[in-house]
Amino acid sequence: MGGIFKSPEKLRIYYHLTLAEAISMTAGSVFIVVIISTFIGAVSTLQTAYQLETGLLPTSIIGSVVAATTLLELSPTVLSFILAGRIGSNIASQIGTMRVTEQIDAIEVMGINSKGYLIIPRITAGLISFPILVTISAFLSILGGMIAGHTTGEVTATDFLQGIKEYYDPLQVVVMYVKAVTFGFLISSVAAYQGFFTRGGALEVGESSTRAVVYGCLSMVIADYFIAYLIL
Repeated sequence: MGGIFKSPEKLRIYYHLTLAEAISMTAGSVFIVVIISTFIGAVSTLQTAYQLETGLLPTSIIGSVVAATTLLELSPTVLSFILAGRIGSNIASQIGTMRVTEQIDAIEVMGINSKGYLIIPRITAGLISFPILVTISAFLSILGGMIAGHTTGEVTATDFLQGIKEYYDPLQVVVMYVKAVTFGFLISSVAAYQGFFTRGGALEVGESSTRAVVYGCLSMVIADYFIAYLIL
């Protein structure tokens, strides 16, 4: 991380590279985010309704539980585990391939700081794209939960929305975005590190991609605990 700030290039170069990476990360992940988030919200609603079959609590509680779990854990954390496999492995394989094919050596011969040129745009793009994808995920998860509850008759859309309004806590949104930014940084930086220090050939590139996903997920689990402990 310290090496990426030595002899930085012009900001205009980083701007275009960052924009391209952010568009690639966001656009390439939207489809899977839409599908997974919608069904996670639907499943959360049905399982919460199953737990409240006793009838001692109002059905509006379902909306509050789904919204809280979505904002605190499902959208930022569960989605980031999935994105670690899609974005993290992609970053590691791209940079790892450049390393084994000596493209990074060629960049350094030209006097360019290869660490900054390759890593800064990807980390910055991760900090931008992850909050966007998590926002989309949270909205669709809650929407999917409301639709599933209404169509199955477990909870009406009115009661679902009422539960969200009654028990809404702005701190949940703060936690969601803190996690999104933190996980975006961890996934992109860990993947970039694994790819940059790849040695060998195509087999080692695959191993670097695997390590990027595994170490990225492990770092997210640890960060998730400390975020919850410090904020909540």
